[in-house]
Amino acid sequence: MRRLFAFAALALSACEAPPQPLTPEQSAALKPADPRLAQLYDSSCRACHTVKDSGAPLSGDRTVWDPRWAKGEDVLLTEAQVGFNNMPANGQCFACTPDDLAALIRFMAGREK
Repeated sequence: MRRLFAFAALALSACEAPPQPLTPEQSAALKPADPRLAQLYDSSCRACHTVKDSGAPLSGDRTVWDPRWAKGEDVLLTEAQVGFNNMPANGQCFACTPDDLAALIRFMAGREK
């Protein structure tokens, strides 16, 4: 009986529900837990990553971030640093270090550590 319960628990944990799209309002309600990152996010990323019509992936919306995440963190960081599509280099975050950008990408991608 214990084995059956353990197997069922393991099977259920492997069946993670697929991500659901977020609305711009749900995205706008998200904020990094770290106060410094929250300030950087508010002053640079939030303007585009909470507005659906901007073309930027909404913060926290794994349905749009997961395919990007599959490219790898290093690729996403490089794209953020040099600019990608309509996003300017560093997302116009002049105070952001590479570590800040990496942490902001993880936050927006729903992958905070």
